[in-house]
Amino acid sequence: MTDRDDDQFDDLFRGKPGSLLGEFRDPEPTPERRKLVEAKERWARDGAKPGKRHDNRDDERLPPGQHETRDWPVLDLGHQPLIDSRDWKFTVAGAVERPLEWDWDTFLAQPQTDSVSDIHCVTDWSRYDNKWQGVLFSHVLETVRPRAEAKFCVIHGYDGYTTNVPLARLRADNVILAHSWEGKPIPRDHGGPMRLIIPDLYFWKSAKWTRHIVFMEHDTPGYWEARGYHNDDDPWKEERYE
Repeated sequence: MTDRDDDQFDDLFRGKPGSLLGEFRDPEPTPERRKLVEAKERWARDGAKPGKRHDNRDDERLPPGQHETRDWPVLDLGHQPLIDSRDWKFTVAGAVERPLEWDWDTFLAQPQTDSVSDIHCVTDWSRYDNKWQGVLFSHVLETVRPRAEAKFCVIHGYDGYTTNVPLARLRADNVILAHSWEGKPIPRDHGGPMRLIIPDLYFWKSAKWTRHIVFMEHDTPGYWEARGYHNDDDPWKEERYE
């Protein structure tokens, strides 16, 4: 990278707009994004998404109220950051013994794993047998060594999105920092070049464009949790909204 690139990346960490990577601060809402956010906030207030509830009692793989899809719908906050792998960084800080910073080459040099899991979106669709490749989060935990007081994490995306997850959930053996899906790099609109995958929770906890994780002693609500979405987020308990 050139000195100018370094300056732009430093500006990005300070929240300055205009970089290729997008802003870390919550971007100014577009009309489409504002409409989406308002609709989802209304669903949270009403305690349900409008429409007929799906009856899936004949499919034991589907959590309550879900239906199977073979597509992978695109859902975000209306801002899809364009991230060059030469500029990409993933960092871990907070209540850990060894804070972490990986560039793209370092990330790919970590032990790579293939993983298959179902995903469940709070908007009531589920997709079976997704094939991921990436770095298991258990490897991240072994590397950073969370301190005894660490109980929660807040995950930050390059789009300004945040979500909070109990550390106990991140210790599950199917949690992965994924760079590939179905044998190909995860596309930008689905959170590439790297995103967190937490199969046991509704998919809004699996932050797209993952760039930073903070380990914390106390819980702090993320973007949707502060807007009425359930804090625990277990699809099998149908914890969609508070």
